[in-house]
Parts: sequence; C-alpha cells; structure tokens
Amino acid sequence: MEKTRSLRGSGFPGGRRFTVALLVTTLAGSGLAACSSEADDAPPTKTAGEAAGRSTATASLKWGKCPEPAKGTERAAGLTCATLKVPLNYQEPGGAKIDVAVSRLATAKPGKRRGVLLLNPGGPALGGIEMPSAMAKTLPRSVRDSYDLIGFDPRGVEHSTPQSCGLENPSVAALFPYPAADGSITENAALAEADARKCADTVGKNLKHFTTANTARDMDRIRQALGEKKISYWGQSYGTYLGAVYRTLFQKHTDRMVLEGNVNPDKVWADEVADTWGKGMADRFPDAARVAAAQDSTLGLGDDVEKVTATYLRLVDRLDREPAPVPGTPLSLDGPLLRTITYSMLLHNDTLAPLTQFWKAAADLADGSTTEADKAVLKQVFADTPTTPGVPADNQATLFLALTCGDVEWPRDIDGYATRSAADRKAWPLTAGMPANVWPCAFWEKPAEPTVTVTDKGSRNTLILQNRRDNATPWEGGVGLHQALGDRSGFVGVDNGGHYVYNEGSACADKATVTFLTTGRLPAKDVYCTDVRQK
Repeated sequence: MEKTRSLRGSGFPGGRRFTVALLVTTLAGSGLAACSSEADDAPPTKTAGEAAGRSTATASLKWGKCPEPAKGTERAAGLTCATLKVPLNYQEPGGAKIDVAVSRLATAKPGKRRGVLLLNPGGPALGGIEMPSAMAKTLPRSVRDSYDLIGFDPRGVEHSTPQSCGLENPSVAALFPYPAADGSITENAALAEADARKCADTVGKNLKHFTTANTARDMDRIRQALGEKKISYWGQSYGTYLGAVYRTLFQKHTDRMVLEGNVNPDKVWADEVADTWGKGMADRFPDAARVAAAQDSTLGLGDDVEKVTATYLRLVDRLDREPAPVPGTPLSLDGPLLRTITYSMLLHNDTLAPLTQFWKAAADLADGSTTEADKAVLKQVFADTPTTPGVPADNQATLFLALTCGDVEWPRDIDGYATRSAADRKAWPLTAGMPANVWPCAFWEKPAEPTVTVTDKGSRNTLILQNRRDNATPWEGGVGLHQALGDRSGFVGVDNGGHYVYNEGSACADKATVTFLTTGRLPAKDVYCTDVRQK
C-alpha cells in the first residue's frame, strides 16, 4: 500500500437521495461489551443519558437563509435554516458551546401537520441540511402534508462547528486500510498511528465530545427548540445507529422512526463490518458480474459470474503490484482504489452497468491500451466532487474517525489485527483483508463515556427497512437491529441489492413505509418483499 494514499476525489456517483454513504469498517472478534446508558427517566449520573441532554432554558430557532451549498446541489424552494447553540460537553452544560445547523422544509398543509420528521443521511459524518430537499422529491403528498421535514448537520460536520485534523489525504476512502499486495499490514499500522496522532495534535481533547451519543442529545435539543413533545425520524446507514441511540436515550420523545440500511447496535464499531462486510460484498458482487457477463462480447470480462469474478480478482491483484497512472489526473489506479470505487458503485442498482464499463476501462488501462470510450469512463469516475464552501476538505474524514473511535474503545493489539486480517483475506477475496485490518482507532484516546446499549424498551414505533444484498450495511445488520429492538420494531426485508430500500422498485416496501408514517401502523409480522422492479 502506497504511503501517499490515493482518492481525494473519486467522482463517486451520488446517493439515491443524497450522496454516497461510506460505512465505517471494523475489526473482527474484538468482543467489546456495550455498557449501560440511562433511559428516559434516569437521574443525572456521570454516564449521561437524557438527563444530560435536558436544557435548563428552551432555545428558539430563528429561520432564515441557508448556507451556500456545494455546486450542483438542488435546493427546494422554501427551505430555511437556523443555528442552535448546544454544549460541547453535556457533562458541563454551562461550559463551551458549539453550533448545530438546522434546516426546515415546512408542510404546505399546516392544517394536516402532525409533527416533524428529522432526517439523517448517515456516513458517518455526512451533512444533512440539504436532505429535506432531496427527500421531498421521493415522498408522497400524504407524508409531505403530515410533517415538516427537518435536516441538520451533525455536530462537527459541515456548518455545525466543523472540525479538521488537517489530514494529508482528506478522503474518507483513503482511511480504508487495504493490506499490501503480500498481505502485510505494517504500512497500515504506521499510517493509522500517524492519523491518530495528527488528530490528537491538531484538535486535541475536544474531539472526544463528537460522538453518536452527544449527537443524539443534540437531536433532542433540536426537538426542544422546535417546541415539539416528540419527533419522528428517518435515518439511513450510520443514521440507523444514531436513531437507535436517540430512541434508547429519549424514549418518551420518540414518535415514529424509520431506519433504512441498518447497523447492528451490538457490534458497534469493532465488529460490525469485519463480521459482515466480506459476506456482504460476496452477496452483492454477483449482481454486477451478471451485468458484465451479459455484455461479454463488448466488455470481454467473462460470460458468467464465476469468470467475471475471477477476471476482477486477477485485475485488482495486478494493480496491487503495478498501479496504472490515470490520464489527466495525478492519480494512479491501484488495487485499493479499484476496490473502493467498486464498493461505492455497488451501493446503487443504476450504477451497475457503468461499474462494469469501468472494470473494462481499468483492465485496458493496466494493459496500456485505453480506447476513447475507456477514457470517457475514466474521466467521469475520476471527476472532482464538488465541495461545500467553507468546509475543511478533511471534515468528513475527521468526524468519521471521531465517531467511530470515540463511540467505543478498540483493541490495541497490532499482531491480533494482522492475524484476523490474514484470515479475512483468505475467506473473502473481494475485500482482501481490509475489514479486519488496523484503524486509527487502535491508537485513539479512550472514549469519554461508556457505549450506549440499545434495548427493546419503549413503544412499538420503529420500522426497519433492509435489502437482502446490501454491501455497505449487510442483511445481518438489519436482522441484528431487529433483534436488539425485539417486538418494539417491525421488519421489512426486500429481495434487492444496493444500500437503499425506499423508492428503489418495491411497491411492497414503499407502501409499508408510507402507511407507517401516515397512520403509525407497523406490519404485524416480518415482511419479505419480492416484487422489485428495477428502474
């Protein structure tokens, strides 16, 4: 693995509603036990629950113009924004304050309004003030009439007192620790330690307060500032864990909750992807391989799934050993970069065909014989991603680390990572040992508080949406979250691939979602939808 990691801007296709959500990757077999957190009526203790989130004086939101968005962002008419002051450290509510940016797209039918629907796009550490605009395009009038759509940039992200470690390579994907061509993790460990030290030296101890639990407490401050007794919530990817934590800490203030593309809260973070991501990629990859096989006469990658997979594995191994310069860019296409782009484009069904064209272009690039069509594909894939004005380039990467390293304590045994990575590399060739490899979290300061334990207490008020072949948050994550919430949740599984469920071709899943948001009715038993029609 090269010391100067590639992929500052990969030109990844945007998400169905918002943007690519890169889920944290974690370590196998750490056996970290989650610690208890306070429920809604708990008294204040050193370990904060709702008690720490209570405000002694209700703040108000002054709605006005929203910050300048990234170039190309489509913003709904009527979207307004405000800023809310919240404690940096909820154990010291009278101390330093930070800003949280909030947005609102009010219902066009105030007389039909039943409340607010708070939205989070995941990431971890994706900004969310533009999410109401994106979601409004997919939601039916019955939902839009019932709720004000509320977005927010989580603490430390984009317009909410943005944090920066000053990382040399600001991409989240650059953090993914793919081993060297021979499987060695020596360079990964050195880079992980350097990134952890850089964050400690640049941001310091304040970074330990940028956690999922504190973000959930910020959400309740938003609820208070909106003047709402309860809030409904829709979280995607990492946002499912954030929602589950809010539901645990603030049960009395949780209305209807939709969780889509799910994280198992019992495996955060040191087990979640290491236990499931290799299998998730193995389950999803054949969807793209079938597309490639159907075009074997033009792509030449193989005429069945097995042959396409073998061609792909030979290609990434070759690029591990001999990276190929990408024309018109300062980048070289190596194995880790090819794997990461593949992972990203597998998140969406409508990017499977472009992904297969990229594989063909990558193979030609390695051969030194790119065609004009190849060059057009490479230009699109490696186009610069528009940035949000005023936001540090490494903002998402910084908060990605703050959240995943600050929510739980990670193992620190580097030899253990090497052993697990080697085993994972053998079991799941598509991910090459990366999910079980070492992260900066192995060198991070201990978390400021115990991990929140998500429980099955509270009302039956949560709908879990999960695709069968989701490479980012695999099926097992949705099943694990459903088990953690027990009969307090309803489960809708879908025979589909990709990271998103709603508005992705299943009328069965869409109907269950809209019915729940508009009536509060959850499916009486688990549902498995097989009616997917690809767009």
